[in-house]
Amino acid sequence: MSGSVNILERIIIAPPMSAIYQRLGFRKKATQISDALRRETDRHIEEANSLITLKGLYLRLAVDANDGQRVVLEGDVSFTSTKLAAFLGGCREVVLMGATAGSPVMDAIREKTLRQEMTAAVVYDATASEMADAALDWITGFVNRQIRREGKSLLPRRFSAGYGDFELENQKAIFDKLRMDKIGVALSERFVLIPEKSVTAISGIRPIS
Repeated sequence: MSGSVNILERIIIAPPMSAIYQRLGFRKKATQISDALRRETDRHIEEANSLITLKGLYLRLAVDANDGQRVVLEGDVSFTSTKLAAFLGGCREVVLMGATAGSPVMDAIREKTLRQEMTAAVVYDATASEMADAALDWITGFVNRQIRREGKSLLPRRFSAGYGDFELENQKAIFDKLRMDKIGVALSERFVLIPEKSVTAISGIRPIS
């Protein structure tokens, strides 16, 4: 699997209802929600889900160097970040991954907003965000099943550009290595992924202890 981008044309998962409701500000045992509001919210989640086509990709690369300040990956990719270096400490390989919820749901969010249908727009937005994150969870699980045969596993967490001292500009190197245009994703001049509900992350591979 090392060295080549693996494209996942269709990731099929159920909407993570608890995560969506939490993103919307509802808290279990703390927030009272009427049956009518729950039905309306669930309906908007279903509508948003029908507009989402999750796609993803991942790439396994060797770590050529990690001096605690800078991480160098095979293929001449380097990231300067003490937090990332610490996160990947002891890892000899990494996996770059990316996913997108697609453009149609973003078009629908804009349309709902223009029509002042704000409840629907907010629920659509939360659904698309959580679905994109859930796609990364799915990819993580998929990769873990592949590398378990080698006695290895991914770190339990992921690291994304824009977190801590891992500057957002590092998104470009991840974007380029993954060739995210293959799944309909572009990168703005400010290193923001387009469509908006698109995400990237990096995780380390370690031996199973």
